[in-house]
Amino acid sequence: MENPVLIFGANHLGRAAKEIFETNSVVVYGFLDDDKKLHNTEIDEVVVLGDTDNDGFLKLIGKKCEAFVAVDDNKLRKSLVTMIQEVRHMQPVNAIHSRSVVSEKAILGHGNFIDFNAYLAPGSKIGSHCIIHTQTSVGVDSSLGDFVQVGAGSSINAGVTIEDEVFIGSGVTIVSGVTVGKGARIGAGSVVIASVKAGETVFGNPAAKIK
Repeated sequence: MENPVLIFGANHLGRAAKEIFETNSVVVYGFLDDDKKLHNTEIDEVVVLGDTDNDGFLKLIGKKCEAFVAVDDNKLRKSLVTMIQEVRHMQPVNAIHSRSVVSEKAILGHGNFIDFNAYLAPGSKIGSHCIIHTQTSVGVDSSLGDFVQVGAGSSINAGVTIEDEVFIGSGVTIVSGVTVGKGARIGAGSVVIASVKAGETVFGNPAAKIK
């Protein structure tokens, strides 16, 4: 990537994204965040320039800068992605740590965050705007939809289907062949041995529905 990147979100995820881009020798132009108390402050020597809807900076996207959305609240993440797509007619770029392993046979969409030591196996498919934290593995022929979040140290085995907007906590294991429905939530440390319906929350070993 030749252009510098604007990071939407001056938070822990934005800071991690900055580190990822810099491991790939990509310059971070600055942060945009709606918390006015952060404006004109620095995060690791990069300035928080202004609000996320500041037209003076938005107009740089697609011309002098790329964009990345570093927000883990899915509702806000979606709205920022939509704004970039509709106002600038651009897709946010992927932030892939140089010390992650992404198979040449894996398929990725746009705007994904893939942290240190993550592993995407051959035939795995990652949608767009997913957050995959450190030391997570996605097995052969598994697929993640859009806006999926996977916590650190999780293991998604081969042939798993994760639908859109699923939240997976840290240290989760999902065994081969399982399907996790749209918007489901899986608690940290759970072992998922059976499919999870859309919108359900499960927790435990083996994971069971929380009523």
